[in-house]
Amino acid sequence: MTAPTPHVSPRPTLPGLFLIFSRIGLTSFGGGVSGWLLREFVQDRDWISEEDFLNGLAISQALPGINVKNMAIWIGHRLLGWRGAAVAVAGIVVPPAFVIILLGTVVGALILHPLTQILIAGAAAAATGLSLSMGVVTARRVRRQVPPLLLMVATFVAIGVLRLPLVWVVVTGGGLSVLYEYVAIRRGAR
Repeated sequence: MTAPTPHVSPRPTLPGLFLIFSRIGLTSFGGGVSGWLLREFVQDRDWISEEDFLNGLAISQALPGINVKNMAIWIGHRLLGWRGAAVAVAGIVVPPAFVIILLGTVVGALILHPLTQILIAGAAAAATGLSLSMGVVTARRVRRQVPPLLLMVATFVAIGVLRLPLVWVVVTGGGLSVLYEYVAIRRGAR
C-alpha cells in the first residue's frame, strides 16, 4: 500500500498570478488584505514560507506607499521576477479600481439609505477582523525575548493609548529594533 502523496500546488504562472491578485483585490476590504495574502500564498499554495511572508510584510509596511501594493510587488517578484511584480500590481490595482468607480457611483446615489450604512459597517467589521487575525499571526512570531516584546508593548501603548504620531513611533521603534538586531548580530547572538 502506498502512502498518500501530499498536495503540491502547481508553480505560479503570470496569468495565474494576475487572477489570484485580482480575486484578492476584488474580494478584500481595508487592512485585511494581508490576511488573504498569507492564506493564499503561504497556507493554501505553499509558494512562500511563513517566515519569508512576514519578512516581506515588514518590508512592505516600512516602505512608503500602500502596503498591499508593496506586498504585491514583493510576492510577485519573489515568485516570478520583475514580470511577476508587474502582473501582481496590475492584478491588485486595476480590476478593483474599476469596481470602486462603479461602487462609488452607486453608493453616492444610495448613501442616505439605512441599509447602505449597515453594509458599510459590516465591511468595516470584516476588515477589522482580518487585520486582527494578521496581528495575532505576527505576534506569535515575535521572539520570546524581553527587548522585542517590550518594543511590541511600547508601540501599542504609544499609538493605541497615548495617541502619539504614527510616523515618529515607527521611526523611533524601527530605529531601535534595527540597532538591537545589529548589536545582537555583531555579538554573535544570532
